[in-house]
Amino acid sequence: MSNFIESILDSGVGRSLMKSVLPKAIELKRYNPGQATYFEGRVLIGAGTRAALLPALLRNLKDANAQVFYPAAAATAGLIVKAAEAAGVKATGLEIHPDMADKFDALVFDASGFAEATDLNQLYTFFNPVLRKLTGNGRVLVLGRPHLKAASGEQAAAMRALEGFSRSVAKEIGKKSATAQAIYVEEGAEANLDAAFRFVISAKSCYVDGQVIIVRKADTVAYPDWHQPLAGKVALVTGASRGIGEAIARTLARDGAKVLGLDIPPAEADLKRVMAEIGGEVLLGDISAADAPQQISDQLKAMGGGDIIVHNAGITRDKTLANMPEHWWQMTIDINLAAEERINHALFEQGTLNKGGRIICVSSMNGIAGQTGQTNYAASKAGVIGYVQYMADELLAKGITINAVAPGFIETAMTDAIPVVTREIGRRLNSLSQGGKPVDVAETIAFFANPAATGVTGNIVRVCGQSLVGA
Repeated sequence: MSNFIESILDSGVGRSLMKSVLPKAIELKRYNPGQATYFEGRVLIGAGTRAALLPALLRNLKDANAQVFYPAAAATAGLIVKAAEAAGVKATGLEIHPDMADKFDALVFDASGFAEATDLNQLYTFFNPVLRKLTGNGRVLVLGRPHLKAASGEQAAAMRALEGFSRSVAKEIGKKSATAQAIYVEEGAEANLDAAFRFVISAKSCYVDGQVIIVRKADTVAYPDWHQPLAGKVALVTGASRGIGEAIARTLARDGAKVLGLDIPPAEADLKRVMAEIGGEVLLGDISAADAPQQISDQLKAMGGGDIIVHNAGITRDKTLANMPEHWWQMTIDINLAAEERINHALFEQGTLNKGGRIICVSSMNGIAGQTGQTNYAASKAGVIGYVQYMADELLAKGITINAVAPGFIETAMTDAIPVVTREIGRRLNSLSQGGKPVDVAETIAFFANPAATGVTGNIVRVCGQSLVGA
C-alpha cells in the first residue's frame, strides 16, 4: 500500500499537492564511469594571506578536466598565478562582482595561512560575490590547518572558525544539491592531500555534506587510476549480503578489489548471489563467535592477505533502557563493537593485514547524537568512534589507516517500510532535502580504502546530507 501511495505522490497531481509542503529536491549527480576524470567543470580559486596549499591544490587540478579561474583583483592573485604556472595549469583572472554572468562548478579557498581572527574577513571577500554563482551539484571547499596544532590561540581560533563557516555554507547551498566541506592538512602533509581533495570535489561525495576531513603526514602513494583505484587489493566486507553491506561489496569490486563477503548462515543465498555477481568469495559465520577471528584470518591469508577490512555487520535491538532485556544489551555491544575489536586484534597479531592496510568501520549518526530506545546501539556505535580515534596514532606508525563512516537517512528496505509521509519528511531533514543511497556510504568507504589516502586516518565522516540531527 505504501508503494501505491508513493506512486500517487510522485505523479503530476501528487507532486503539485505536496510541492508547497515537501518540495522535490534536485537529484544528486553520482559517479559516472563514463566521465574521464574525477572532476569536469569551472573552478574559482581563492587564497588567503600566506596560503601554503595552492601548489598541492593546483597539482591535483592538473589531472582534472578543469577550467581554473581566480579573482584578478585579489591581493593574493600573484600567489595563485605563481602556483598555477609551477603546476603547469592555465589559470584565468576574472573581475569578480555580484552581477557577473560567470557560473562555477566549484569554489575552493586556501585559508591555510590564516593566523588571527581578522584573517577571516578574507572568506567574506571571496565568497560573498560568487556564492550565488555556484551551479547545482556544485562544490565548496575550504582548506586549512588542524587547529589543535596551531602556533597560537589566535591561529587555533581562526582555523576552527573554518569548520563553522563551511558547515553554515553547506546549509545555505543545500537547496542546489551543492555541498561544502573543510579539509585540514597538517604541516608537511601537503603531498597527502590528493585522495581527500579528489573525493570531496567529485560526484562520489554527493551525499557527504558539511563534513571535516583531517589529512596527516604519512608516506605518499601516487594517486591510482580513478576508475580502478583498488586493483589488486583484497577486501573483507562483513554483513555483505544486502543493503549497505551489499553496496560496499559491489563498489569495492567495481573499483578493482577482490571481495571476501561475510554474513550469517541465514543470509547464505543472498550472499552467494552477490559474491557470484562481483567475482567475490563467500565466508559464512557469526562475527561474534569465538572462532570468527581465526576463520577470517585464515581465509584472508589464503587470498594473499587482507588490504581492506570493512566492519559493516551490526544489529539493532531497540527498546527504552528501563524496558530492555539484558541479553539485548549484551548482544548489541558484542556484535557491533567487541567483535570488531577481537577481529582486528587477531589480524594484527597474525600479520594478516598487508602493508598499507585500511580498516573502515561503520558507525552511525545515533552514535554521535543518541536516540530514544537505542542506548545499546548508540553506545556501541559511539564506542566504534572512540576506538577509531584512539587507534589512529598507533596504526599510522605501522602504515595502516583506520576511519569510520556514520550514515544518516539511507534508502534501504528498512526505510521503505516506514509510513510514506514519515519517510518523505525524514528524507528532508538534511541540507540536501533527500535521502541517500547505500552506494553513497560505499563511495566514502572506497575513499578511505584508496591507496593514496595514506594520511587520512582517525576521521569520522557522516554520510547524511548534513542531517539536522547531531553534530
